[in-house]
Formats: sequence, C-alpha cells, structure tokens
Amino acid sequence: MSCCKQCQGIEQTFDDNLALDELKDYQEKGPDETTVWLLERLKEENLESNTLLDIGGGIGTIQLELLQAGVKHATSVDASTAYIKTAREEAERQGLEERITHQYGDFVDIAPELEQADIVTLERVICCYHDMPALVSKSAQLAKRYYGAIYPRDTWWLRIAQRIGGFFLWASRNPFRFFVHPTKEVEGILQSQGFKRIFHRQGFIWQVALFEKTGP
Repeated sequence: MSCCKQCQGIEQTFDDNLALDELKDYQEKGPDETTVWLLERLKEENLESNTLLDIGGGIGTIQLELLQAGVKHATSVDASTAYIKTAREEAERQGLEERITHQYGDFVDIAPELEQADIVTLERVICCYHDMPALVSKSAQLAKRYYGAIYPRDTWWLRIAQRIGGFFLWASRNPFRFFVHPTKEVEGILQSQGFKRIFHRQGFIWQVALFEKTGP
C-alpha cells in the first residue's frame, strides 16, 4: 500500500481497540442506524447471487448483513490491518469466512486489481479520504448495479467541526484527517458515470444515498 499520510493516519486511528469496540457494539446492538437505512433499502432489491465490493469494509457489518440477505460473495477492502483482522474473526464466528475476500490497501491504488461487483458500498469512507474524485470515480467504475454511500452532510457546522478536529489531530501528530466533501461534487461524478439516485435519507451528521446504474 502507498505510504500517504492519510493512510498512515488510518492505521494509527482505526486500531485494535476501536475495532473491538465497534465489534462489541455490533454484536450487542446490531448495525448503526444509518447503516440500517442503507441495508433496508438494498434489501428491497433482488440481491440473490449478487456480488458485493465493500470499500472501507471495517469490521464487516455490511458484508455480513448482505451475505445473510442473499448476496453470493463479498470483497472487503480496508486500509486498517486491525479492522481486517477483526472482520475476519467475526466472519469466521458467523460461518461466512469462505464467502468473503479481505484485501488490505489504499483502494485508489489497488482498484485496477479488483473485479467489478453488482453492489459497491462505502460506509463512512468518503469522509476519510483526501482525493474524493479519485475514490468516487474509481469505485463507481466497479459497480454494475448499485452504489451505496454513507458520508457527511455538506453543512457549515460540519465544515467547522472538520477544521476543529483537524487542528486537534495536527496537535497530536496524527496524520489522519476527516473531510466534508461537497455533495454536489460526489453526486456529479456518479451521474457522469450513468448512476441515478434512488434513495436518500439524512440524519444530523450523516447522509445515506443509494444509486442505481441506468446508463453507460
């Protein structure tokens, strides 16, 4: 994987302790509310025998839930070794490890090595990457049917929070940064690649969007 500062920050921030905390929450409470919104909308479609590419797959929540809903195989890409380790262990515990491929790396760098999938998801990933156009464009190219994303709303208060958070990360010498990318730019890239938004829902911080491939 490339040694960009953001990727170094991801390894530093998304460590074993955070992965285990997220896993405990998932085992006790199930998926987060915004994740449930995306999952429920996807489950309205016929997912039988579909494939999934989960970028920034984390502890594996989306993979596990969609495999149980009929998806045939999932590929998870993550830049945190701690999260990949935790995701593998949870998949094994649920007896789904043989239907998931885990790949470590910066997605933008390894995208040419990946196969297309019927469904591509990015749960709280766009906010963790500095080069949004490359991330969204390359991930959209790999989606054959649906593209789901959970990312921050484009609001003034979140942009202020981004600056404040960036200062504290800088002060602690953590190279990780949180980004609030313009919604119009994200959706513009997807529309240019033949996607139409079919679902959108907002919380206070996060927005959930599902796009369907309707053109070339």
